Amino acid sequence: MDPLNEFPKRDKNHTIETRAETAFRGLLARSSDFFLQVSDHRDYGTDCQIEVVDHGQATNVRLHVQLKGTERALNSDGSISVEIYRSNLNYLLMHRYSFYVCYHLPTDSLRICTADSVLRQYEHDKRNWSEQATLTVRFVEPLTDGRLKALAALAKSDAISSRDKRVSQLTARAEDVSSIVRSALPDLHVPEDDKLALDLLAKLYDRGADEVVSAAFEKFASVLGPTHPAMGLCYMAEINLGMAGKCRFIDRIEDGIAHLTSELGMDRCQIGSLHYSIGNGFAALGKEAEAIRAYQDALRHLSPADDAELLAQCFKNIGSSFQRLGEEEKAARYYRDALRLSPHLGEAHYALGSYFHRAGQYEEALVHLDKVVFPSDTLGKISSVVRLRINVLFNLGDGKQAFREINGLLGDAGNEGWIWPWCAGQVASFGRTSVANAGLATAFWERYLKTHPDSSDGKRELLLSKLYRRARGQDIGKSYAQFEKEFEATIEQVDADVVAFLWDRLGHWAQDEDNWAAAERCFRKAYELEGGHYGYCLGTALNFLDRYEESLPILISQAEEIQPDDMSWFQVARAYENLDRIPECVDAYRKAISLNPNYDLAWFNLGGVHWNSGDREEASRVWKSAVERFPDHELTSKLRSDLPFALL
Repeated sequence: MDPLNEFPKRDKNHTIETRAETAFRGLLARSSDFFLQVSDHRDYGTDCQIEVVDHGQATNVRLHVQLKGTERALNSDGSISVEIYRSNLNYLLMHRYSFYVCYHLPTDSLRICTADSVLRQYEHDKRNWSEQATLTVRFVEPLTDGRLKALAALAKSDAISSRDKRVSQLTARAEDVSSIVRSALPDLHVPEDDKLALDLLAKLYDRGADEVVSAAFEKFASVLGPTHPAMGLCYMAEINLGMAGKCRFIDRIEDGIAHLTSELGMDRCQIGSLHYSIGNGFAALGKEAEAIRAYQDALRHLSPADDAELLAQCFKNIGSSFQRLGEEEKAARYYRDALRLSPHLGEAHYALGSYFHRAGQYEEALVHLDKVVFPSDTLGKISSVVRLRINVLFNLGDGKQAFREINGLLGDAGNEGWIWPWCAGQVASFGRTSVANAGLATAFWERYLKTHPDSSDGKRELLLSKLYRRARGQDIGKSYAQFEKEFEATIEQVDADVVAFLWDRLGHWAQDEDNWAAAERCFRKAYELEGGHYGYCLGTALNFLDRYEESLPILISQAEEIQPDDMSWFQVARAYENLDRIPECVDAYRKAISLNPNYDLAWFNLGGVHWNSGDREEASRVWKSAVERFPDHELTSKLRSDLPFALL
C-alpha cells in the first residue's frame, strides 16, 4: 500500500454514536414540543440539552439527555441493556426529568429511560448499588413524539411552579419572606411514570392533601393525561378546596363536574359517591339548588349498610346547602339526620353548633362544638371550630376559657396570618364586658403590641382596657399621674375617631379623685375635638371650679339641644344660682324636676334658692314636698334639725 494512502480508521463506536444522534435529531425535527438547544461536546454526562416549545415559543425550560447506541441483540423480554457509569447517573440527576435515549441499530428504533427510573430501580434493589462503578440501564419504552409531548408538558409545569415560588420570594418585602416560606406548599416532584404518579396522587388524596394536589394539578395532568379516570381525584381535590373557600381555579371545579358526570355511565365508580362529589362541586360554585339535586340523587344510591359515613356526610351537606339558601330549620333537620346515622360526625356537630350560634342559643352551640373531632386540621377545620368556640364562650360570659383558647391560637400566629387580627377583633368586642375580661384583655393587648408596635387599634384598646378596669374599682398598678404620662405618650398615635372618648374617660378618673383641674383639661380636650355631649362633663367641671360664666353657655347648649335631660338642667341651675340669676335658676331646677320628679337634690336645692332669695313661703312649700318624697334623705334630717319651722 502506498504509505501516503494510509489513514486513521474510523472507530466503530463513533459510527454508532453518529447514527444515534442522527436518529434523535430526526425525532426532534418532527416534534412541535422540543428543539435541540445545545450539543454538549464536553461530555461529562449529557450529550445535549433540549428546550421545551410552548405554542411556538421558546421557554428556556431544558432537559438534559444522554444518548446511547448499541448493536446488541434484544434481551429475551424485548428490552435493551446498556452499561453506564454510576457517576453519569449522578450527573443527570442534578436536573429534573433528565433521561437516557438508546438507539438500537438492528431495529432502527429509539427508546427512553429516565434517570429517575434508573434511580428507583437500584434503590429498590437489595444490593448496595452506590458502591458500584457501573450500572445497567434497561430500555423498554419506545421514544415517541407523544412521549416527548408528555415530558414537555410535565417539565414546563414543573418549571413554572418552581419559578413562581422563587418570584414570590424575590418580590416580597424582607419581613414577609419568612411567612411566605412557612406557608409555601412542598415542591412536589411528580414521577414521569404514570403508574407511580397515579399511586402518589391516590395516597395524597386519601390523606387529605388537597392543596398539594392542587399545586401539582398540571403535573399530574401532564403525566396521566387530562381525560384519565384518575384525574377525578385532582378534580375532587379542587372541589374540596372550593367547599372550604380556598380554590383559586373555578374552571377546574367546572371541569371537575363535567369529568365526574362523564364517569356516571362508565361503571367504574360507585354511582352514589359520584353524585355526592358532583353535589360538592355545585356547592363549591355556590349553585345550591343543583347541589341539593345531586345530593338527593346520591341518597337514592347510598345505603347505611354500604357506607353509613358517606350517607351521613351527604345529609349534612344537603343541610349546608339549605342553610346557604336561608332555610335554617330545614338545614337543622338534615344535620340531625346525619348525626343519627353517624353520631360522631364532626362536620355535622360543627354545622349544628353553627346553627345554634346563629340563633343565639349559645349553650346548645357549645354542646355540639365540644363534640367536634377532626382527625387532622384539613383545610383549617379545627381552627374554624376554635374560632366559633371562642365567640360562643364570650357570649356565655366565660371569658376566662375564651382567653385560654385565644392563647392556644396565638401559639401558631407566626404561621397563620389571620390569627392576630381575628383574635384582636374578638377581644375588642368582648374585652370590656367585665372586669375579669378587661384584665385578660390588658395582657392580650400588651402582647399584641409587641408583635404590632405601630398598631393604633392596639394602643387604643390597651388604654381603654386599663381605664375600664380603673373605673370599676380595680387597681391597675398606677396612680393617676403615672397613667397620665403613659396616656399622653400614646394618645398621639391613636386614630382620631376615638381620641375624644379616651380623653373623656381619663377626665372621669380625675373627677373621681376630685381633681377638677385635671378633669376640666381632659373634658375640654374631648369637647374641642368632638363637641356634642362632651360639653356636659366640661360644663360640670367648670361649675366645680367656680367658672360659671364659662360653663353656662356650654350647659345651656347641652340642656336645650344635645342632652335635654334632668342632669343637664340641674347643672344649668347651679350656674345660674352662682351667677345670682335667680329667676332663670328657679326655671332650670323646675325643668329638672319635671323631667325627673325623683331628683332629690333638685328639690332640696330649689327650696334653698327660694329661702335664700327671701321667698320663705315658696321655700317651705317646696321643702315640704321634698321631705314627703324623701323621708329618709340626709337633707330631710338636716332640715328637721336646723330649720324645723320651715316645715310647719
